[in-house]
Amino acid sequence: MVAATFVGAAGCGRGTRGDTPPATARDGGAGATGNGAAATESSAAAAATAAAAAGQPNGGMVAGPPGMKDGEWTLPGRDYAGTRYSPLAEITPANVKNLKVAWTFSTGFVRGFEGQPLVVNNTMYVVTPYPNYVYALDLANPGGPPKWAYKPVTDPASQGEACCDVVNRGASYADGKIVVNRLDNHTVALDAATGKVLWDVKLGDVNKGETMTMAPLIVRNKVYVGDAGGEMGVRGWITALDLNTGRIVWKAFNTGPDKDVLIGPNFKPFYAQYRGTDLGVKTWPADQWKLGGGTVWGWVTYDPEANLIYYGTSNPGTWNPDLRPGDNLWSTAIFARDPETGEARWAWQGTPHDEWDYDDVNESIPVNLTVDGRPRKVLVHFDRNGYGSTIDRATGEVLVAQPFQYLNWSTGMDMKTGRPILNPAKETHQGVNTREICPSSTGARDQQPAGYSPRTGLFYTPFTNLCMNYAGTEVSYIAGTPYLGADVQMYAGPGGNGERGGFIAWDATTGKRVWSRTEHFPVWSGALVTAGDVVFYGTMDGWFKAVNARTGQELWKFKCGSGIIGNAMTYRGPDGKQYIAIYSGIGGWAGATALGLATDDPTAALGATGATSDLPAYTAPGGMVYVFSL
Repeated sequence: MVAATFVGAAGCGRGTRGDTPPATARDGGAGATGNGAAATESSAAAAATAAAAAGQPNGGMVAGPPGMKDGEWTLPGRDYAGTRYSPLAEITPANVKNLKVAWTFSTGFVRGFEGQPLVVNNTMYVVTPYPNYVYALDLANPGGPPKWAYKPVTDPASQGEACCDVVNRGASYADGKIVVNRLDNHTVALDAATGKVLWDVKLGDVNKGETMTMAPLIVRNKVYVGDAGGEMGVRGWITALDLNTGRIVWKAFNTGPDKDVLIGPNFKPFYAQYRGTDLGVKTWPADQWKLGGGTVWGWVTYDPEANLIYYGTSNPGTWNPDLRPGDNLWSTAIFARDPETGEARWAWQGTPHDEWDYDDVNESIPVNLTVDGRPRKVLVHFDRNGYGSTIDRATGEVLVAQPFQYLNWSTGMDMKTGRPILNPAKETHQGVNTREICPSSTGARDQQPAGYSPRTGLFYTPFTNLCMNYAGTEVSYIAGTPYLGADVQMYAGPGGNGERGGFIAWDATTGKRVWSRTEHFPVWSGALVTAGDVVFYGTMDGWFKAVNARTGQELWKFKCGSGIIGNAMTYRGPDGKQYIAIYSGIGGWAGATALGLATDDPTAALGATGATSDLPAYTAPGGMVYVFSL
């Protein structure tokens, strides 16, 4: 039953929609230009950014895995930094119009396809949503016939515990192993050549509401994975597994006492509010941290220069902020940790005391940029709360923080404290229906990842343009059942239904848009950028698009059989040609309505049904891999 996989799908009361959100000027520089319209370009900003990148060795890129081949895609974001940049350059703005379908693969599943395929040694690896089958497709033979398939008996109870569809965000490869998470909390290593299970470890408890949807990251001999279930009252964690055995090397919780969070004498946060003992307990009411969320369902990245991993944590539990006064550390925060020991080095909380479900799980991309004339080693982070931040990745100091999409819950970032300045009119409370909060709980972007090009010096990210009414409600904890505590109703942001999403290029040295495009629905697909200066992304109504990386001009598009919420990738085939691949399969949180979820209750699916009730008229469920070439 579809509704069972969306927390609150049937249990929330109907809210009252407020007035239309203000259709006033947008933040962030370049304005929108209408649905799918030609982009707005700031050539001066583009030139400045490119010059800044050119001043850095290798265009600001940090090193990837040793031996990484330019025609392969072995990690979720292709490299350790998650740049989703490929050095392949056969496909260019001049010839991308000639892209055609080379072959397709039907998975047999029709739920939301997030994530991306991998390509290693002329084999493509595809991971499906629940029950998390893995297919190895032979690229050396026409049509990519399967070499093997992994078909686990995944616990069916996990479907009912997943927050927002039974999605999976992909696998990682290293040392002859494909490593993947299953929805029922198993992490599994498969022999990449045969599909044989090399090890299988269970890391969480479905009966408590825990699931696993994120893509593992492999760095050297360790696999980094985390849990999901912030809407079920679980306690978030990240763990490192031995790549060869699956043994737990270390595990760090994201709430609770310092000994559990692995905070010790080497924890040196930049901002004073994070200095103290056991803040993961003291910033909560008694024992609420045990139900406090802070899960890790997004992306993990790695910086070989600082030898640190970075990841973000989810919303605090519950969504009703009046039940958990305090900053609720370390939810909605970014952590930097020692990859060998898990020891925390610094943290920064993007949304203290999150009152809007602005999880901070989005990727943090390590690059080297020139900021204010000074070479800096930074993270670039597009937060669900709407801020695009450039952060010193050695210390956690916020250098730049500007809205990349319209927001009104905050009026700016206090650069001295690293705390957002709140708009009192948009704070939420139990029994109060706060209206016209932007962005909505889906965030200014959800999990869909950004990309970075060392050639342009620009970042590329999708965005969501939704606002909401939000009312905190009473809630009690029962293990394995929704622990939500809010009624939410979402609707289009400024610009209306024709502009519910889009895609932008961003200058992280100044915090400004360089160009932007708008789309009819929220853009739930991540970015791919190539050395051919072409950027690819998909739309929820099924269009797969190529745009000019420097101008945003649309160059090509293809209508897939189902909506796109996955991330494009590229590889070089055995014939030497460059190929582009993308999943087509609508679903996920914002795509719930296209999976048959009733739309008569606009608060269902955590409020998403009201925002995309018209989606079924544009697309239908599917589960295909599309591969394109010139």
